[in-house]
Amino acid sequence: MKIAVIGSTHAGTAAVTNMAQLYPEADITVYERNDNVSFLSCGLALYVGGVVDDPQGLFYSSPDKLQSLGINVKMQHDVKNIDTENKTIEAINLVTGEEVIDHFDKLVMSTGSWPILPPIEGMKLENVLLAKNYNQANTIIERSKDADHVTVVGAGYIGVELVEAFELAGKKVTLIDGVDRILNKYLDKEFTDTVESEFKERGIELRLGETVARIEGTEHVEAVVTDKGRIETDLVIMCVGFRPNTDLLKGKVDMLANGAIKVDEYMRTSNPDILAAGDCAAVKYNPTGSHTYIPLATNAVRMGTLVAKNIMQPTVKNVGTQGTSGLHIYDLNMASTGLTETSAEALGINVKSITINEKHRPEFMPTSENVQLKVSYDPATHKILGAQVISKADVTQSINTLSVCIQTGMTIDELGYVDFFFQPHFNQPWNFLNKAGLAAGR
Repeated sequence: MKIAVIGSTHAGTAAVTNMAQLYPEADITVYERNDNVSFLSCGLALYVGGVVDDPQGLFYSSPDKLQSLGINVKMQHDVKNIDTENKTIEAINLVTGEEVIDHFDKLVMSTGSWPILPPIEGMKLENVLLAKNYNQANTIIERSKDADHVTVVGAGYIGVELVEAFELAGKKVTLIDGVDRILNKYLDKEFTDTVESEFKERGIELRLGETVARIEGTEHVEAVVTDKGRIETDLVIMCVGFRPNTDLLKGKVDMLANGAIKVDEYMRTSNPDILAAGDCAAVKYNPTGSHTYIPLATNAVRMGTLVAKNIMQPTVKNVGTQGTSGLHIYDLNMASTGLTETSAEALGINVKSITINEKHRPEFMPTSENVQLKVSYDPATHKILGAQVISKADVTQSINTLSVCIQTGMTIDELGYVDFFFQPHFNQPWNFLNKAGLAAGR
C-alpha cells in the first residue's frame, strides 16, 4: 500500500505518525512545502511576545523524527497537481527546481489553511505581514523591533493575542475589525465588553466597526486608511481569518462553499481513496449536526489520528466537535464551546440562555474571584447547545465539561444535579455549573 500525505502540520503529523505505527509495511510519503513540520501556531503570539524563549518548544516533531519511523519525507516540495483518476502527484522541489512525479493508492489531504488576503491596495508594502507559520512569526519579531506603532487588522484569537504581546512590549497598538466588537465568533457581547475594557485601560486603540480601505506608503507602510479615518503606523499584521488550502482538489471532491473538504464520519471524502483532515476539511458540528469549517489545532490532531485509524478500512467514527476553545488575555481566562447567542442568531437557531455571576470559591477563603458563566440550550428539548465563561480565576476546564455535555446530549435540567466535588480551595458547595442548571429549571 502506497500512501501519499500532502502537508504536515497538526493533522498531517498526527496521520503519518500513527500510520507508521499501525501499518509498518506501508510505503508512506509526506510532501511539505515548508522546511519544518508540526509548528504550534497557537503559540505564535507567545513566541512573538517573548514568553516562549526556545522556539523549538513549539515543534512536537521534526523531519528527522518522521524519517526515523520509516516515512519518506519530502521537505520543501510544493505539490502542483493531483490526478485523482490516475492517482498521481506532481510536485516541485523548491530547493533544486526538480519536478517529482509520484503515485498513490491512498491520499491524505492535510494541506491546512492560509490567511485570508483582503483585496486592498497596499498589501504588498514592506511591513505588511501575515501571522500563521514559524517563518512569519520570525519576520514579525524582527520587524517589530524598530516599530513604534503596530496596527493589527482582525480581532479574532491571534489578533487579540498579538495586541496583548505588542502592548506588553511597550508599543503603541491599534486594533481594527469590521465587526463592532472583538472575538465575536467565540463570545457574546457581555464577555467581549470585559476584554475590550481591559484593552482600553491599557491604552490600546480600538477601531471596531471599521473597514480597511487601503494601506498607504511608498516602500514601507506609513498608514492604514479605513472608512472612518487614517492611522499612521509602522507595522501592520493582517489577521482577518483563514481559508482552507484545497485548490488542488477543486472540482474533484465535494466541498463547502468556502472550499473546505467534506468528509464522512471515517474522514473519507467523496472519493473513497482520498481522506482529509485538519484546517482543509469541514467537521461535523454537534450543536447543529451540519458540516462546519472550524480550523482548530485540536480538531486537526483528532482528525489526523482518525485518518490513520480508518485509511485501510472504516474502523473508528469521528464523534464530531463543539468547536471548544480557550484564551488567556492579561489576567482574564475565557473559554467557549458550541453555540453562542450571536452564532445561533446568525444560523437562525432559537436558543434560551442562563447566566450565572458568582465567586469561584467560598467568601471565607482569603481570595475568590468573580465567575461569569452563560449556558445556552434548546428551549424545546432543553439540550445544552453552548457555553461561555470568563474569570480572573482559571475555571476554563468547566467549558471542557460542558463540551462533553453537548456531545452526549445532556439537558440543562440534568446539569443541575450532576455530581461535582466540593473543596473550598477550588469551588462552592454547589458548583456554578449546577447553579446554571438549577436556575434554568426555575
